[in-house]
Amino acid sequence: MTTPDWAEPVLRRRLAVVTVAVVVLALVVWRVGPAPDLPAFGYLAVVGVALTFIDVALKRLPDPVTLPSYAAGLLLLGLAALFTDRGGTRFTHALLGMVVLFALYALQWLIAPNQIGLGDVKLAGVLGLYLGWLGLPTWVLGVGAGYVLAAVWSLALLAGRRATLKTQIPYGPFMLAGVLVAVLAHG
Repeated sequence: MTTPDWAEPVLRRRLAVVTVAVVVLALVVWRVGPAPDLPAFGYLAVVGVALTFIDVALKRLPDPVTLPSYAAGLLLLGLAALFTDRGGTRFTHALLGMVVLFALYALQWLIAPNQIGLGDVKLAGVLGLYLGWLGLPTWVLGVGAGYVLAAVWSLALLAGRRATLKTQIPYGPFMLAGVLVAVLAHG
């Protein structure tokens, strides 16, 4: 059995991937604590790190990693809802967050398909699910932080003459970083 091409950036940089995953997971565990939704956010932390390394290397977010994250997130947050105060309401908000963020990115893709990839659109739904679970202010912070982080990085590249206005950057890492910012800031 051959290794899929999208796995190569993770396999080639195993130590870096594991180190970053441990750090991100430790931050998530520290912030979420022993709560019913910790397994869901732990899953997102680990998968998010892998997707970040893949997207940076290939400018691609592979379906075999992104799409199963819908099922994992729905299952893990659905189970957490059973053991969480107002869990049904939070799960409903998670579903709304998923649909709205997916729609927002799909609209961006329809308007400017050269500026955003379908992988970003697919990832947006997953991230919207988690942000929605945390509530509207956290959803807005996570989405906004992703845009701001990407803009700051792009401006730094332009200022350093390491990019032009036509240079494409992988956007998934900024989306994921925005969610991490929101999770860490969530009260």
